[in-house]
Amino acid sequence: MGLQRYVGRRLVQLVITYWVFLTLLFGIFRLAPGDPTSMYQMDGLSPEARQQILERLGLNDPLHVQYMRFMVDFITGNWGDSFRYGEPVMDIIVIKFWNTVLLMGPAFFLAFAIGIIFGAFMGWVRGTKKEKGGLILTLFARSSPEFWIGIIVLMVFTFQLGWFPSGGIRAPGAEINSFWGRYLAWDFLHHLALPLLTGVIFYMATPTLLMRSSMISVLNSDFVEMKKAEGIPEYIILYKHAARNSILPVTTVVAIVIGLTIGGSLVIETVFNWPGMGREMVQSVTYNDYNVSQAIFFLMGSVVIFMNLVADIAYVYLDPRVRFDEQ
Repeated sequence: MGLQRYVGRRLVQLVITYWVFLTLLFGIFRLAPGDPTSMYQMDGLSPEARQQILERLGLNDPLHVQYMRFMVDFITGNWGDSFRYGEPVMDIIVIKFWNTVLLMGPAFFLAFAIGIIFGAFMGWVRGTKKEKGGLILTLFARSSPEFWIGIIVLMVFTFQLGWFPSGGIRAPGAEINSFWGRYLAWDFLHHLALPLLTGVIFYMATPTLLMRSSMISVLNSDFVEMKKAEGIPEYIILYKHAARNSILPVTTVVAIVIGLTIGGSLVIETVFNWPGMGREMVQSVTYNDYNVSQAIFFLMGSVVIFMNLVADIAYVYLDPRVRFDEQ
């Protein structure tokens, strides 16, 4: 009953969090200076034409009416049309969503896989020059901004070596015949390499440092000394026994870092001109395209909120020390 009450309480908090999140989302865009007609005013848009556009979009209604319509539309999945493109928001962001997921998803998994292996090794060789060198590289990557890492990667692999394109998702004029043809083509993978490398370098520091700290704690345990006394090879003790017992702290932050990874796509997509949700969000905010901006913010925020919930519940199952009173 204790666990059920905890999960129920977290679900109630989830509903409240979403309500606050959507309310803030509505207020930020409606109370900010400008409106969707701002991008046309430099072209000589008359005041009468501006009023007609605002009335057609429902932006002349009182704020409380707009708020109720906004909440109902979001709950029912009706995200409206883009003011800028004149197309349904869902049609616009679905491709942007997959572009972001297929960039940041592999970056996240590679970063954690490399970070766990590298962090376990650093913990095993603690106190040596190898650990100090690894710490310097990890802290350097962790403290470097994403845009700076991206610029260095571009300088080396594009402008110096000429191995990869400087940006975009495919070469100009490339034909797309299907979903799989879009994302499994060599041209796409060629453009994916540098932004993927930037994401891996930036995000691998967190699992590396966590795994190292956890390994140092586990290596002081008696069972590790017993395995050594049994004559088991060091690499088996390292990755089969010690690393397995050290991975819990890393596992519990996976959900949180996934949310941060999706949110952090904005910088990488901007540097590499990658047509994902982050870059589209910047452009839609610039043009006061409320519907597109709200939908992208909602998707990114939902990933963070939902993954925090997953992390809280997963910790209960993964950590045997967590218990609830049966009162």
